[in-house]
Amino acid sequence: MELLTLSTARRASLLGILFFGICPAQVFNEYHVKAVFLYTFAKFVEWPPLTFSGPDSAMTICILGDDPFGSFLNEAVRGKTAGDRPVAVRRVTDLREAGACQILFIAASESHRMPILLVSAAHPGLLTVGDTADFTAQGGVIGLRRDGDRIRLSVNLPAAEKAKLRISSRVLSLATLIR
Repeated sequence: MELLTLSTARRASLLGILFFGICPAQVFNEYHVKAVFLYTFAKFVEWPPLTFSGPDSAMTICILGDDPFGSFLNEAVRGKTAGDRPVAVRRVTDLREAGACQILFIAASESHRMPILLVSAAHPGLLTVGDTADFTAQGGVIGLRRDGDRIRLSVNLPAAEKAKLRISSRVLSLATLIR
């Protein structure tokens, strides 16, 4: 019974984040919330057919740069699936290692080379996510930014289209859209 309650509480928290796009700072750590968003994107984005090497390939979330998540991202995806795929987390040091990633979080530590990274990472099947102030304006697909005690989303629709990604209307309804 306790496991069912914990699972139900997690689902309720996730739905609250998804549908309201808000998160009081007193209750949640900023990067805990962003980790949940990354997992949520794995479930609410549709990738082009040849993105995965096989039917059993993992949905891989990668972090490029200084990892701001600590253990939060690993905890958020532990034992989880996106569709029928297990979810994996990798830390990468350069874009060459990101070839097996479906979601690439580019950390703020990479802001000095963000425009170059985003141009290089703009290929079909790779969802780029970041939390620097001008991430989507520079060509990233999804930006997560803190606005007081809330996390706000922005989605660069042309960048998503270029990456051949279909983002669910549930996510788009929460976001500022860049056309």
